[in-house]
Amino acid sequence: MTRQYLQTWWIFTFCVFTCVSQGDAAQPNVILIFADDQGYGDLSCFGSETINTPHIDRLAQEGRKFTNFMVASPVCTPSRAALMTGCYPKRVGMHQHVLFPTSKKGLNPSEHTIADHLQDQGYATACFGKWHLGYQPEVLPRAHGFDTYFGIPYSNDMNYPDNKERPKGGPDGMDELWADPESTLTKWKTPLIEDEEIIELPVDQRTITRRYTQKAIDFITENKAKPFFVYLPHSMPHIPLYVPDDVRNPDPLYAYINTIEHIDSEVGRLLETLDDLKLADNTYVLYTTDNGPWLRFKHHGGTAGPLRDGKGTTFEGGQRVPCVLRGPGIPAGSVCHELTGTIDVLPTLAALVGGALPSQHRIDGVDMSPLWHGKKEASSREEFLYYSSHGVLEGIRQGPWKLLVKLPRQNRNTREPKAAEVLLFNLEEDLGEKENLADKYPVVVSKLHTIMDALDAEITSNARPPWFEDDGIAE
Repeated sequence: MTRQYLQTWWIFTFCVFTCVSQGDAAQPNVILIFADDQGYGDLSCFGSETINTPHIDRLAQEGRKFTNFMVASPVCTPSRAALMTGCYPKRVGMHQHVLFPTSKKGLNPSEHTIADHLQDQGYATACFGKWHLGYQPEVLPRAHGFDTYFGIPYSNDMNYPDNKERPKGGPDGMDELWADPESTLTKWKTPLIEDEEIIELPVDQRTITRRYTQKAIDFITENKAKPFFVYLPHSMPHIPLYVPDDVRNPDPLYAYINTIEHIDSEVGRLLETLDDLKLADNTYVLYTTDNGPWLRFKHHGGTAGPLRDGKGTTFEGGQRVPCVLRGPGIPAGSVCHELTGTIDVLPTLAALVGGALPSQHRIDGVDMSPLWHGKKEASSREEFLYYSSHGVLEGIRQGPWKLLVKLPRQNRNTREPKAAEVLLFNLEEDLGEKENLADKYPVVVSKLHTIMDALDAEITSNARPPWFEDDGIAE
C-alpha cells in the first residue's frame, strides 16, 4: 500500500467521520417547559420583586428573553392545541373552551404535532405533565407522536370520572386546602396516567412537579446519545397549589410564591442534568406558560405585571406570557421585543431540525428561527388574532395597534340588541391598555376589522374537525 494511497484513505476516513459528527451535532435536543396559569410578572427576570427564580433567570441570562410572546387562547385546552399544532385552535376544532373529564372530544390524531415532526426526524419523544387535549386513549400523547407519557390528563382541579364532589373553591377554599397538605389525597380524585393507564388515583399533587422533572431527567439520561424532545407541561401554578412537604411554607399568603419557586428549583435540577451530561450547548430549552394568571384566586394566583387583566380575557394579561429560550446559536443575554408566540414554535423547530411540514395541513405559525438566533431584527409575523376563551373572534394585533371588538352578554330579560364594545390601543405607547383610541382613529379600526374578519373567514372555511368518541358530541 503506497504512502499516497494511505494519505488518501486517511483523508477520506477523516472527512466521513467529521461529516457524521457534524450531522449528529446538527440535531439539537429540545425541551419545552410549559407552566399553567403563570402570569407575565411572575418571574424575577420579568420584574417580579416577590418571587425569586434564579434558574429560569439563568435561561434568560444565557439565552434570549421574549417580551412580546403570545399564546393563542387565554385558557388551557385551546392554548395547548395551538402550541402542539402551530395553528389557531379554531383551525383544529379545539377552540371552544377547556375539556373536562366528561368531554367526548380531543385533538385529532391526524394533526401533525411538534412530537410527530421530531419523532419523524429520529428523536426520542416524551411528555411528562398536564396534557388536556383529551383523556381517552385514542387522543393521549402517544397518539400524537410521543413515545411515552406520564402525567395528569386534564387540569389538577378536575375529578375522575365525572368531575363531581370537588372541594370548596375561591381563595378561601384554596387557603383551606393549602393548610391541609393531605387534602390532595382526601379532597380530590385527580388521576395520574402512565401511557394510557391510570396508575394513581388520586395523584399526590404534593410531589407531582418533582416527579415530572425526575421523569424528564431519567428520559434525558437514557437518551443522551441521540436527539430527544421533552415536553414538560407542569400542572401548576393552576389551582389547587401543592408542593413537597420539605419545601412548603405553611402560610397560604405565600402559596403561589412557594409554588413558582419550587418549579424554578426543579428547572434548576433539569439544567444541572444537561450540564453534567454535557448536553447544554446542543439543547434548546424554552420556558413559557399556557395563559395569564387566574387573578380571582388572589394570593393563589399570579400577576400580569404591567399588563391588563389575566386568564380568560383577550387583554394582554390573558395572552401575553413570559418566555425565555436558551440553546445553540441563541445570543446570550439578549432581549427580543418582536411579536411571536407558541403557534410559531412548530415551524421554527422544523426549520432547525429539518423535515418538511405536511402540505395538506395548513398552519398559522411561521418560522422564527432567524428571530430566535438574533439574525433578524423584525418578526416574520404580520398580525396576531385574539379569540375568546370560547373561541369567539375578538381582536387583532398589527404593528403597534390592537383592536378588540367585544360582544356584550345579552340580557335575558330584553330582546334589544346591544352594541359591541370597540377598543383600540397603541401597545407601544400604552402597554396596560388604558386609553381607548377607537373614536380618535376610525380608519385604523375599520382597516383592522376588515383584516381580522378576512383571516377568521379563511380559518373557519378550512377548519379541520377534532376527534370525537363515537357516541359523543362537542360541548
